[in-house]
Amino acid sequence: MKPPSKPSPNPKRTSSQSYLSSSTRPKRGGKKSNLKMVLWTVFTLMVLLPSCLVAGVYYYLNYVPLPLKAELVDVQIESGASPKRIANQLQAAGVEVSSSFIYEFFKWSGKHNQLKAGSYEINKGITATGLLNKLVKGEQAMRTVVLLEGWTFKQMQAALDKAPDLKHESSGMDHIILMRYLGEGESDRSAEGRFFPDTYHYPKNSSDLLIWKQALKAMDKQLALAWAERRPDLTLKSPYEALILASIIEKETGLASDRAQIAGVFHNRLRIGMRLQTDPSVIYGIENFDGNLRKIDLLTDTPYNTYTRSGLPPTPISMPGRAALRAATYPMPTDALYFVAKGDGSSHFSASLEEHNRAVNEYIRKKN
Repeated sequence: MKPPSKPSPNPKRTSSQSYLSSSTRPKRGGKKSNLKMVLWTVFTLMVLLPSCLVAGVYYYLNYVPLPLKAELVDVQIESGASPKRIANQLQAAGVEVSSSFIYEFFKWSGKHNQLKAGSYEINKGITATGLLNKLVKGEQAMRTVVLLEGWTFKQMQAALDKAPDLKHESSGMDHIILMRYLGEGESDRSAEGRFFPDTYHYPKNSSDLLIWKQALKAMDKQLALAWAERRPDLTLKSPYEALILASIIEKETGLASDRAQIAGVFHNRLRIGMRLQTDPSVIYGIENFDGNLRKIDLLTDTPYNTYTRSGLPPTPISMPGRAALRAATYPMPTDALYFVAKGDGSSHFSASLEEHNRAVNEYIRKKN
């Protein structure tokens, strides 16, 4: 019979015993790890949330279109309006955003004191930043009117009466009264020919007096330039006489290359006291001209009949352009005293009456 075996001083534990013991032991540092995680999360949120907020505001101001009540919103900002009033006007006009938001945005931008008065069109798709930039730059809604060389005062007035989005304050106004409105009140001189033919741009809903002022100023400038560069032997005595002659040259010229020579013919006639005998001037003096110039018209005396009266007519007969002003003040040297239209826009020039009669027979009588 064997004696009982002694227990091992270090008995081995089974794997299950080892698992249970290790899983039930408390972990060291667990509370500290959780605290670190919480602090890191809070820190991350504190950094990211403001950044996200700033990014969201930036995106909204620069990329999100403002809601408008229509495809196109008109707003008229009066001169001297405060930023708060401008914000109210924008909302009232149809920008469907709180006026308080608009005002605060303008103020926050630092440009609230740079907003310019005027007439604006707000289009679909514009952002808050785009609206601010439009008002700061003064990008008003613009319209255009074209005034043509050779037009009379009445034709210009009719064109302005038809111009879109223009306040017709001068409609039907007498030319002398108009000139007084334009600062020419000391003179009763006719408004005919005093306005420069050109393309004019104006803010929407402007007064037509703005166009009259611009055109008057432009003609004064162009006439002064032409007069300053005039030929030293010019027979004309004043810029106004140059304006009258330029208006005739404008109406007589069919081909641009003939303009300076036509001017030379008229200067030759004025120099020797010969009547100008220009049909456009006679026509201008006929009330309700029907388009058919008759022999009786050439014989009927009026202030504008250059067949019955010597010298220049009393006023211009049209709006001359820059080239006509230049021709009137710097005519081409020529011995011609006559010219006749050839039917193709050009003119035939003659130094003698005999040659002129032959040209008239060739170009006018045969055609008739």
